[in-house]
Amino acid sequence: MTATRAGTSAPEPRPAPRPPKRRGVELSLLLGAVAICVHGYVAVGLARNGAVPPDAVGYGAGLGVLALLAHLAVRLRAPYADPLLLPIAVLLNGLGLVLIYRLDLQTPLDRAAPAQLVWSTSGVALFIVAVVVLRDHRILQRYAYISVTAALALLCAPIFFPAVNGARIWIRMGQLSFQPGEFAKVLLAVFFAAYLAVNRGALTRAGRLIHRLRLPAGRVLGPIVAVWLVSVGVLVLERDLGTSLLFFGLFVVMLYVATGRTGWILVGLLLASAGAYAVGSLEPHVHGRVEDWLDPYAGIESGQGAGQLAQSLFAFAAGGMLGTGLGLGHSTLIGFATKSDFILATAGEELGLVGLSAIFLLYGLLVARGLSAGLAMRDPFGSLLAVGLSSIVALQVFVIAGGVTGLIPLTGMAMPFLAQGGSSVVTNWLIVALLVRLSHSARMPLPVPVEVGVHAPAPAVRQ
Repeated sequence: MTATRAGTSAPEPRPAPRPPKRRGVELSLLLGAVAICVHGYVAVGLARNGAVPPDAVGYGAGLGVLALLAHLAVRLRAPYADPLLLPIAVLLNGLGLVLIYRLDLQTPLDRAAPAQLVWSTSGVALFIVAVVVLRDHRILQRYAYISVTAALALLCAPIFFPAVNGARIWIRMGQLSFQPGEFAKVLLAVFFAAYLAVNRGALTRAGRLIHRLRLPAGRVLGPIVAVWLVSVGVLVLERDLGTSLLFFGLFVVMLYVATGRTGWILVGLLLASAGAYAVGSLEPHVHGRVEDWLDPYAGIESGQGAGQLAQSLFAFAAGGMLGTGLGLGHSTLIGFATKSDFILATAGEELGLVGLSAIFLLYGLLVARGLSAGLAMRDPFGSLLAVGLSSIVALQVFVIAGGVTGLIPLTGMAMPFLAQGGSSVVTNWLIVALLVRLSHSARMPLPVPVEVGVHAPAPAVRQ
């Protein structure tokens, strides 16, 4: 409160206007997302069987109830959260269920949609728990070293289980199987954000200057580099090169954001290029994928038939601008990875370039809103965590989309929300929950400080 003269009264300061919560906008977008998914489900049934699927009402009601429960959790616990995050996640997850159901119709002995629906329900439940329980994201900063310990344990666990399709990244116990590396990436993002937030000053101001790049002191940079090297080394031994690339990109992006030095991006690109060349030359599994990438039609020319990448390119070409229509494509010719690695090829063939662009736009909006929350955060840990989580989604989409379109070699990862994969869909729902909490903290108005008045000195009393 400003000082006032005795005998005069200053007008009371007006409180800052509260930003709109926009929960009604979120609910409207959720209804639209559910309607689009139900429309796609019905279109698949009409195209394949000439009739509306008998469980279309149940599918729409189930998806609607899950979306409504998630919305209520956000409305009650994170009312200032970004209204776009949840509807985008529901729409992508619903479209993924439609595409997997459509592919199940051509592979009745290998149905994946029921299991994916169960995992999606688990993911939404985890989303609700995270939004309700985690009232302040800064609590996570206290558990940085527990997070990195758990992440490394999760990454090492698949070594003791049999390999699946040439990679040791799965844990199978009876009918249950999951990929622990999916959860590890969120834990590593928490550790990177916590460590860099505390040491960002030492990273930018101390260390040796080489030309125009200042290298941070080893005692500061050493621990985080060691964690990154161990995690990537384990993944290379397990032949999970897609996740290795994801962790490397996450480390470089968060280091760049923490220090603000462009040189880290250049160093990262050089190291990534050198590592990719070495692994592609020495590791037979990766070398085969590089050869397929360089000449995807070699199998056709040698009379062995089209490989997965060639079939994927044919699917995109057949889709054209508007696509063949849901349920009318032939992307099942790609093979066993149609519902996981190559599900984007089904979207490209049956929805065309227009539908594919819409899907990429959804991913772009999800990443952009996460980065926007990071820019608006008031604490460095929150900013770095939002950037890290958004980067995980962006890097994963780039690696998958680049692989199935022939831009980069295939790496074998799951498209966020869209592809078959229980661990992936649950982890992505957790990422969205954390982004919702972060955006709520970023948009929430600060509490009005208690103002202490400055009183005019009392006049001296003449004795």
